[in-house]
Amino acid sequence: MRAPRTTIGRSRLIASVLSLLVVTALAMSDAGASEAPAVGAVPSTAAVTGATSAVESLGIAGTSWAVDAGTGKLRVLADATVSDADLVRLRGAARPFAGAVSLDRLDGSLRTLLSGGDGIYSTSYRCSAGVNVQSGATYYFVTAGHCTESVSTWYATSGLTTTIGATVVTSFPSDDFGVVRYTNPAVPHPGTIGSVDITGTATAYPGQSVCRRGAATGVRCGVVAALNASVNYGNGDVVHGLIRTNICAEPGDSGGPLYAGDKVIGILSGGSGDCTTGGTTYYQPIQEVLNTYGLSVY
Repeated sequence: MRAPRTTIGRSRLIASVLSLLVVTALAMSDAGASEAPAVGAVPSTAAVTGATSAVESLGIAGTSWAVDAGTGKLRVLADATVSDADLVRLRGAARPFAGAVSLDRLDGSLRTLLSGGDGIYSTSYRCSAGVNVQSGATYYFVTAGHCTESVSTWYATSGLTTTIGATVVTSFPSDDFGVVRYTNPAVPHPGTIGSVDITGTATAYPGQSVCRRGAATGVRCGVVAALNASVNYGNGDVVHGLIRTNICAEPGDSGGPLYAGDKVIGILSGGSGDCTTGGTTYYQPIQEVLNTYGLSVY
């Protein structure tokens, strides 16, 4: 006769324990909700800003970082030159901002893209002309600042026999643009990119279809992956405010234009990978240099 009373007692005990467990779990869930973002949640601006400062403060060459338009997270890319020890440092810097930052490897190494060959020539290397611009009756072209920083005179041929003009502006690092003034009237300077007649400028946006043109690899196309990217090329050369794309490039393409239709968008700064295996490239927005120096495309 005691068995039924024992069974009822055990049932009540089990129910009480289960109720206690549920209440405890809910309390723990509520406490945790304030400490970590929900899966898929957009991280706060403060967390992204903090992660950006933490990553940049490490000063690790071969890294780039930009906010991903799809997730709102800071996406950090580390190229093949970044050591395992520096990867540990990057992960450590990101840890306080879990949920606001991601870290991925890049194929190849990030570098500015200089080489000897076709394009615009100096005594040391080649680059690519970006886009022709003017101020009144004076004509210039825009190229990369890392190309112009140590070059005063540019030539149209590898033998350095035909002068194009002289460097008049260089901004590198932080920015990456240079301006060269045409001094040889025998060198034509049409308002085109290849066969495309350029009629103005445009502002990049994520997912935008774009193409670039360079002396080394010609015309290549892809999409804008991120805006306001920063790249640490090493030797203290950190450039900010760049456009990141999934378009490949190779040495000698530096300074070449990024464009969409008949609108120019930016100037090639650098990247990683190549046009055999694929790559990532970064561009200085064109409008900054035009606004700063009162230049316009034509």
